[in-house]
Amino acid sequence: MMDNMHSFLLIAVVALVTMGIRFLPFVIFRKKTPRLVLYMGKVLPFAIMGMLVVYTLKHVSVVEGNHGIPELIGVLLVAFLHKWKHNTLLSIVGGTIIYMLLVQVVL
Repeated sequence: MMDNMHSFLLIAVVALVTMGIRFLPFVIFRKKTPRLVLYMGKVLPFAIMGMLVVYTLKHVSVVEGNHGIPELIGVLLVAFLHKWKHNTLLSIVGGTIIYMLLVQVVL
């Protein structure tokens, strides 16, 4: 019984903290959003995507194994699909499927 109460309280605290973090910007910037926050909202998504690409490809070796060919094809397909359809979900899913097929089945 005590374990159930502990779990319930833990979930309640996590939910309240998450809600507080989500609602806090709306409370703080109720009247006018500062220019810095607007600028960061425009710039950070691109910076984060760039960091994710670097993080994903940092251990790809061009001198061993398949020489990074599946990774290169996956990245190129993601870029092509996104440029073609402007659909983030399609480009990520398409690139992931092709990469996994190349790694698991072909190479």
